Amino acid sequence: MSSSTLLSPDAAAVVSLTGAAPAEAASVVSHTLLKTPELRVISFRFAAGQELTAHTNRRRALVQVIEGAGEFFFNGTWQTLATGALLHLPPNHPHAVRATEPFAMLLTLGAEPAGPSFQP
Repeated sequence: MSSSTLLSPDAAAVVSLTGAAPAEAASVVSHTLLKTPELRVISFRFAAGQELTAHTNRRRALVQVIEGAGEFFFNGTWQTLATGALLHLPPNHPHAVRATEPFAMLLTLGAEPAGPSFQP
C-alpha cells in the first residue's frame, strides 16, 4: 500500500468515509485516499468557520457531501449543499467552499487534461 494514500492503486480495498474523527478546531483536514494517473480521490473535513477561497482546477471534479452541510460557490452564487449532494465542476470552473458548521466531503478529480500547462 502506498504511504501517501489510504488505498493502493493496485489492490481492491475498503475505507470508511463516515464516522472518522472531526476536523480539529480552526482547521481543514484532507487525506488522499487514492491517486493514479487517471483519478484522484481526497477526503476533506472542515471545522466551522474554515474555507477554501475561490480557485479553479484544470481537472473535472465531483464533490460529494458525506456529513453535515457546507456552502459552495459555483455558477456565480453561494449554495448550501448537505449530506448526499453531488456537485459537478467542469475544468477551469471558479469555485470556493466555506463551513458554517463542521462538515465532510469527498473530492474526486478526473485525469489531468492533455497539453501544456501554465505554472506561474
